[in-house]
Amino acid sequence: MARVLKEKEYADRRNEILDSAQRLVYTIGYDQMTIQDILDELHISKGAFYHYFDSKQTLLEGLIERLQDEAEANITPILSDPALPALEKFNRYFAAASSWKAGQKEYLIAFTRMWYADENALVRQKVQPALVARFGPIFSRVIRQGIAEGSMSTPYPEQAGSVILNLFTALGDAFVKMLFSPERSKFGRQDYELLFAAYTDAMERVLGAAPGSIQLLDAKTIHEWVEVTL
Repeated sequence: MARVLKEKEYADRRNEILDSAQRLVYTIGYDQMTIQDILDELHISKGAFYHYFDSKQTLLEGLIERLQDEAEANITPILSDPALPALEKFNRYFAAASSWKAGQKEYLIAFTRMWYADENALVRQKVQPALVARFGPIFSRVIRQGIAEGSMSTPYPEQAGSVILNLFTALGDAFVKMLFSPERSKFGRQDYELLFAAYTDAMERVLGAAPGSIQLLDAKTIHEWVEVTL
């Protein structure tokens, strides 16, 4: 019992630090946020902070991990629903992911500006393989189901899950580059729609699914993200 309480106390304190960091990312930005800001807000010592995080970079990794935990808790049950066909699982997954992101849009925009800063390139390189390792097997399980149902025909179901995740990440990278490009004004509505259409087509080809069977993001939602980042 004592060990359980100690683990809970550790988790609670760690989450308090992450909560504080998340508020500061939203209010002043990650670049302006310092470890001292967190210490002042929570009234804790540097030693207490470093007990949970080695640096500001590992704090960032903690924020990313928590976002992934939240996404997994809210979204992946769809992929495990035995009542849903495989293609519907994927489409509901993408719709749920879009809804989850829309629910915390302002924070994610602030977080995205920081996440794609040059100084965080190494963290991005570290996180992406972990993301694929975490979710790839779940995607592959759905793909095997799709093959059994006849809605998918890839000969590489074990690898296709990771490929789909990498494509999804690459789409996000490309979309963010367009949204925050210094030359953003040259992009029109059609450019954003074509980007999603191209990646949707690529995913359908990887899965061996019929054209038009995957819906990543509808045009209305795409342009809502464009408008909110203006």
